[in-house]
Amino acid sequence: MRKLRITCYILVLSFLSCKKPYNPQIISSPNSYLVVEGVVNLSNDSTVIKVSRTFNLNSKVTSQPELGATVTVEGEQQYVTNLADIYGNGHYWTYDINLPLTQRYRLRIVTSTGDQYLSDYLVYKPTPPIDSIGYTVTNGVLNLYENSHDPSNATRLYRFDYEDTWRFHVKYQSDYMLDPNTSSIVPRSVYASVYYCYANGVSSNVLLASTTKLSQDVVYQSPLAHIALNSEKLESEYSVLVKQYAMTADAFAFYQNLQKNTEQVGSIFDVQPTQFTNGNIHNVLKPNEPVVGYVTMTNVQTKRVYILHSDLPGNVQPVYPDCMQDTALLSDAHGHNQVQEFLINPPAVYVPTTALTVNGGLIGYLYSTPECADCTLRGHSYPPYWWQGL
Repeated sequence: MRKLRITCYILVLSFLSCKKPYNPQIISSPNSYLVVEGVVNLSNDSTVIKVSRTFNLNSKVTSQPELGATVTVEGEQQYVTNLADIYGNGHYWTYDINLPLTQRYRLRIVTSTGDQYLSDYLVYKPTPPIDSIGYTVTNGVLNLYENSHDPSNATRLYRFDYEDTWRFHVKYQSDYMLDPNTSSIVPRSVYASVYYCYANGVSSNVLLASTTKLSQDVVYQSPLAHIALNSEKLESEYSVLVKQYAMTADAFAFYQNLQKNTEQVGSIFDVQPTQFTNGNIHNVLKPNEPVVGYVTMTNVQTKRVYILHSDLPGNVQPVYPDCMQDTALLSDAHGHNQVQEFLINPPAVYVPTTALTVNGGLIGYLYSTPECADCTLRGHSYPPYWWQGL
């Protein structure tokens, strides 16, 4: 019996020592393919084309914008519009493009290395207006949806995305701050408040709708987002700007494939991954080079709505991080040193929230961590120019 146990131990050790890490070649592949996202927008708004590069799975970067490119929309016979990367982030844009529809148009991209990419000629497909944006609440979750229709029954294929903004606050209000000129704690002015802030987000999923199997071209309660009622997004005021795009059959098929490969894979019952085919953009000199993206042309329709916390059912409050306040007393043996170390000396480790006084005399401060007392860590303290919240 003892010999059997020893034999088993040896076999187990041998098995473990023979294991080798599995590092698929794709993880460290040197390939970096062009990624193009955007819509040539013929409404009275800007056209934005985002140009970037793919990066390896084991890369430490989270984005790789294509900088220094020349991006133009050119007509079949004439008419060229240049798009500028004003902010240096790979977003090439122009205002109010107003292209006459007497000819066809395509996108041309010339990279800083001289590679040229052309889209197929774009088919303009008009987008009907958004009827409404609404929501339902079930099981503690706000379900945001969109309604639309085309009385001519000509659209049938739709894509959506959105940008959302919300007003939130941290758990503790900080009434005091460090004066960098005097290295002392002073009352915080209303202009330096860090209690209320505004944060932004964008949709991350591929949002599609099809009415091809319906007798009428009506989109009813097409899902956009699901937000927990205790999310920071809904604690005060929430706004969402929804954008709607009419799609051609080829463009819709491209986004369906993208949706299947990025969102519907995870279990043996899900749709199996498929070969990701090119969109409608190609390298002029290297036609076999993969290019990720599909450019369309339409009049983008938008609609913005606001949702107040007071409009939601119940009294659900956001889940804050573990927040506590502590006391730094000047009378402690090391109290003054504590105040200097925690609340004054940069980089500040804590944020003073409230002054402690006895008979009108200052004896110390309450303080907390920046995550609990400074909203600018997760947002900005001024509202967007378009904000119409209460």
